[in-house]
Amino acid sequence: MTQFHRVTPDFAVTAQLQPADFARAAAEGFKTVISNRTEGEEPGQPTEAQVRAAAEAAGLVFRSVPFKGAPPPGVVSATAELLGQVQGPVLAYCRSGRRSIMAWAMAQALVGARRPDEIIALAAKAGYDLEGARGALETLAPKA
Repeated sequence: MTQFHRVTPDFAVTAQLQPADFARAAAEGFKTVISNRTEGEEPGQPTEAQVRAAAEAAGLVFRSVPFKGAPPPGVVSATAELLGQVQGPVLAYCRSGRRSIMAWAMAQALVGARRPDEIIALAAKAGYDLEGARGALETLAPKA
């Protein structure tokens, strides 16, 4: 069973979701799912059409912000904008959850929603070490 790692009451990350996971996500109160995976990234990965259909069948809003590696500036901006528009709680996924939490972290810093120390602490509680991203988070964070 895929584990949902709560970062905040309104945001969680997880590894690759399978079509059957979307009903459980809806039952646990999620309203929106964000995919950070690129199509065909690895063999056996469900297609975007399959996960979109499963999400919508479960009553969830599905959005896709695919990328590989560290989130580029466009992905950070798109994530910040998306998180400001969609209804939460939001569940974001990629292969392991790491890309998704990085996109969230950078977006939080960019819009000034949280300071880097808080972002890193929240990620750590969810099981992700973002200490190595401190410099990037501090660069993105608004200056007081």
